[in-house]
Amino acid sequence: MALIVHKYGGTSMGSTERIRNVAKRVAKWARAGHQVVVVPSAMSGETNRLLGLARELSPEKSTREVLRELDMIASTGEQVSVGLLSLALQSEGQPAISYTGWQVPVRTNDSYTKARIDSIDDQRVKAELNAGKVVIITGFQGIDEHNNITTLGRGGSDTSAVAVAAALGADECLIFTDVDGVYTTDPRIVPEARRLGSVSFEEMLEMASLGSKVLQIRSVEFAGKYKVPMRVLSSFTPWDIDINEEAKSGTLITFEEDKNMEKAIVSGIAFNRDEAKISVLGVPDKPGIAYSILGAVADANIEVDVIIQNISKDGKTDFSFTVNHGDFERALDLLRTKVQPEVGAAEVVGDPRIAKVSIVGIGMRSHVGVASKMFKALADEGINIQMISTSEIKTSVVIDEKYMELAVRTLHRAFDMDEAPQA
Repeated sequence: MALIVHKYGGTSMGSTERIRNVAKRVAKWARAGHQVVVVPSAMSGETNRLLGLARELSPEKSTREVLRELDMIASTGEQVSVGLLSLALQSEGQPAISYTGWQVPVRTNDSYTKARIDSIDDQRVKAELNAGKVVIITGFQGIDEHNNITTLGRGGSDTSAVAVAAALGADECLIFTDVDGVYTTDPRIVPEARRLGSVSFEEMLEMASLGSKVLQIRSVEFAGKYKVPMRVLSSFTPWDIDINEEAKSGTLITFEEDKNMEKAIVSGIAFNRDEAKISVLGVPDKPGIAYSILGAVADANIEVDVIIQNISKDGKTDFSFTVNHGDFERALDLLRTKVQPEVGAAEVVGDPRIAKVSIVGIGMRSHVGVASKMFKALADEGINIQMISTSEIKTSVVIDEKYMELAVRTLHRAFDMDEAPQA
């Protein structure tokens, strides 16, 4: 008997019929003798609907008080999901009980709309599991030290599921999605993209951080930190598929490097349209200037990604970085009204029409010339590179947004990613 955590996304919970199918699948695992905890998302589109209502009534300024109420509203979508799934399981003859994040409780900090999990109490859940029940816990949410409801941000149900799996010491966390695994890149852009049988946590972490939408980055971070085995698989296979076949399907996120992994120099291509570039021009080139600029941005809880600083000329330099598209206007306003006068910058300019394209692979560690091959492939297509960022197993470039899909297809072809690595 194993303790298994199932996570189901909003599409899988999108209608009562789909919820019924989820219940049948979960009941199958429970009847096979496993203890099962389920973390479902809100029904597809529900969180957007709720936040749309909130925007109609919300003040223009996003104060802490406003963000607190947004969390109060957004958290209700998952509460509906867990209750419906519990009823569906009971209709299948499977004992089940649902809990909200505050009932478990899932303790978080108080960063409303993007809180981080501090701890999860496992006693109540384990008692219900030992009583033979399937336990269904709301994803995406928890409570802070003052018992205010918090949410974890977009994709937070993935993080909740992995955190619950870590807290319970689960044998595996199964992430059921509307795709059947992790692909070399998005098949909607490259039809020849291949599903990976396994991928290392390092590669998955990079791909998630670089724009791959299959898993939220914090869920992968949690899994890596607490050594939680994860598997990405489809919720749209027939619910009565043989459980042993299902347990081996999809893509395994593994800590052990497969013997074929190094044969594939590049395992995946990630891309991100949700970034914007900001440049602070004519900055005095002196110690502490980077902190003066980025410290103010960090204090505003705005995350910065790719950073470059030009060579100094006449005691001045230019400083460029990327931020999430949703933070672009706020960051631009902060830099122009506060930072520019303080540091004596000549100008602050921004470009919201960029995209980041990245190649990822642990095989890059032992192969030279990978970045130059990437740059040549893009140059041959006339794609200009604006910014470059590298690590041991990835190279990212920032380009004009209109060339993003061409860049992804070009790189997928250049690194022969439509061909399975040779054994």
